Amino acid sequence: MDYSVAIATLKQNDILLASVIQQIGTCKLDQVQQTGDLFYSLSRSILYQQLSTKAATAIHQRFLQLYADQPLLTPAAILNTSDEILRGVGISRPKVVYLKDLAQKILDGLPTLTELEKMDDEAIIKALTQVKGIGRWTVQMLLIFRLHRPDVLPVDDLGIRSGIRRIYSLPELPDKKTVELLGKNWRPYCTIASWYLWRSLEL
Repeated sequence: MDYSVAIATLKQNDILLASVIQQIGTCKLDQVQQTGDLFYSLSRSILYQQLSTKAATAIHQRFLQLYADQPLLTPAAILNTSDEILRGVGISRPKVVYLKDLAQKILDGLPTLTELEKMDDEAIIKALTQVKGIGRWTVQMLLIFRLHRPDVLPVDDLGIRSGIRRIYSLPELPDKKTVELLGKNWRPYCTIASWYLWRSLEL
């Protein structure tokens, strides 16, 4: 993917972000894009919520192992798995509820990825936040990492807020309004700006 136009626009519109882009170099967002269908993507997101990447990865691997003999992870397979077995691989009680709600809603006709691709960001957020345990942030991660949407700004994301605090030398973490205000300078490439904000924490 060619991010050159996005990067040129961001550098021109935000001098502080420009210096971060300079330090980090090429945008590698396309290298961390996820694969799999909607069920796979959202079940993974649910399992990763509020856990360190290391812990979440281990639980996700054990979860997938349960269905290793099947060609594809399916909603029916989850619904046919007892809560005890799911709890046994380290999934918390609330997340077992969320996974089963997701499975049921997919069977009931939640839009597929192909259908979502034809919808705008807000419509996608509205459709998917009907699932228990799926909030705005989770859908925004799907928009960024699975649907490749260019203009997503997860205002509640701790990494984004920490990055902004650091780059703009703020005394404390910015609130939602401040993030949205700064984000106006990054449109229509908020996703690319977000990626640089996350990377800025590694500098």
